[in-house]
Amino acid sequence: MIELSGRTALITGASGGIGAAAAYAFAEAGANVVLAARSLKKTEAIAKEIGETARAVQCDVSNENDVISAVTTAVDQFGGLDILINNAGVIEPIDRLEIVDSVSWGTLIDINVKGVFYGIKAALPVMKSAGGGTIISIGSGAARSALEAWSAYCASKAAVHHLHAVLHKEEGENGIRSLVNSPGTVATNMQGAIRTSGINPVSQIPWENHIPPEWVAKTLVWMCGPDADAYLGEVVALRGDELRNVIGV
Repeated sequence: MIELSGRTALITGASGGIGAAAAYAFAEAGANVVLAARSLKKTEAIAKEIGETARAVQCDVSNENDVISAVTTAVDQFGGLDILINNAGVIEPIDRLEIVDSVSWGTLIDINVKGVFYGIKAALPVMKSAGGGTIISIGSGAARSALEAWSAYCASKAAVHHLHAVLHKEEGENGIRSLVNSPGTVATNMQGAIRTSGINPVSQIPWENHIPPEWVAKTLVWMCGPDADAYLGEVVALRGDELRNVIGV
């Protein structure tokens, strides 16, 4: 496990799934953690379990002011922000382009794309003033492989991948480590919505074939270390056994 003592990580979508697992993993690695999610009750419970090195904040990532406030909390409570994990995201609406609800489509973009953008924009001044930092977003194979009824999700994850490529080009020389984690299918509540839809091959994947969120969390911690520097500006895909063996999952 990489040693992150003295560093502070802000994790969005931290009320469950990958985000909650990441909160525990970063805390175990020695980092201070700020748990951001719409459900304050759930993040407060997790923060209480972790202890004094954790704080919970209510944050809707589609609201820029909420994201700025979460970054401010990290600075006020722990003196800075070293790591940002843009994990918050949704899969619905799952529907064909011809009939998908336009408002729901736009809401997904607000969360999955604008939420990542707001996080990057709020974190950059703090990180650059400290000499650098790591910004990681959760991507997806759906960014490159189109899936029926996932127009919003596919488009959003493609945007996330490109946002990070641009971030690397703009800020890599300023000490900003930009990476995307593409974990594959993960055993979280999102898979329930996918299975219920019954649309496209992903909905047919047996539950036992999805990887646990703890694998993704461990990978996110690993990505904050020098061994992941070869992936800066690119995507770490957690599908091959070779990389999984390196990370230890």
